[in-house]
Amino acid sequence: MTAVQKVAIAGSGVAGLAAAIQLAKAGVQVDLFEAKPELGALGSGISLQGNALRAFDALGAWDEIRAAGYAFEGLNLRAPGPGAPIVAELPDVKTGGPDYPAAMGMPRPALARILLEHAQKAGANVRFGARLTGLEQSTDGVEVFIDGASAGTYDLVIGADGLNSTVRELIGIQQKPEPTGMGIWRSFVSRPAEVVRSELYYGGPVYIAGYTPTGEDTMYAFLVEKAQDRVGISDEEATRIMLEESRAYDGPWNHIRGDLEKGAHANYTWFTKHIVEEPWNRGRVVIIGDAAHSCPPTIAQGAAQGLEDAVVLTELLVTKDAVDQALWDEFHARRLPRAKAVVEASVQLGQWQIDGNRDADAGGLIFGIAQKMAQPA
Repeated sequence: MTAVQKVAIAGSGVAGLAAAIQLAKAGVQVDLFEAKPELGALGSGISLQGNALRAFDALGAWDEIRAAGYAFEGLNLRAPGPGAPIVAELPDVKTGGPDYPAAMGMPRPALARILLEHAQKAGANVRFGARLTGLEQSTDGVEVFIDGASAGTYDLVIGADGLNSTVRELIGIQQKPEPTGMGIWRSFVSRPAEVVRSELYYGGPVYIAGYTPTGEDTMYAFLVEKAQDRVGISDEEATRIMLEESRAYDGPWNHIRGDLEKGAHANYTWFTKHIVEEPWNRGRVVIIGDAAHSCPPTIAQGAAQGLEDAVVLTELLVTKDAVDQALWDEFHARRLPRAKAVVEASVQLGQWQIDGNRDADAGGLIFGIAQKMAQPA
């Protein structure tokens, strides 16, 4: 018997959909509420390390995700300036184990669509345009209010509703994401044949310039700069800024600039960091994923850590007999130290750049951090 029979989930991101899939497969009634009117994902790409791929396999979605993405091994470091010479070729650590590629890139919308289809196929009821506005806990349940009206009482509520989590606020958790001082430009562009793995350029006018292949004909490119107020700029101005900031970078960036000059869309966000200290639950309400922790994408672990939260939590919920303190103690023991280590490592790598430590061994830092992620959650 599972510890829960009826669960509400807030948020249709990676963590929320992963939790919905695992619970619904186990026969739990799952209602997932998403405030947005439809499945939303920025049209850029996402980098996924091996531990994320292992989690997708646990969900039963690995075959479709592998087919929709671009798997690769290793990481190249290039120097800025003429010719963009490769200065290091790093072997990626297989953080998912020997059965999975070291890394993969794929379009974010494709990943969102695949996970949604698996959740619905498993039996989860997914409602878009449904904003969670209130929670009332009793001894053995939580009444959920959607757009001000009761949607029923549930054994458990999972808040997987992102950085600006409503669930986190409703249960009185004060920690919120804080800017790290970095901002990132992203654009989804075509892939030249020479790009077969992620490549990063350290130095030049921005902190990091890079790109990751996401398919046979696609990749996403990014520039990491000092965080700036970019609110209100037009799409045309965004593309122009990314184009101009990329001019110090040669090699495949010449191809990327060609797409930007043709009008490829550029989007901008700030890096954030936060970690909610134990506990992540208040009674029968728990937060996971970006609601509980966020890290800069410097080691591409944000989605992976949300997936691990979901897999560990649902494993406990379907193998234990009750939602009790023992369950929460085990959940926090397995997830909090690991999530905290990832956040701290991601911030460390970014701070190294902000401090102007251009003589440090970037490759060694990246490789060492990746090794820490190689063990199962």
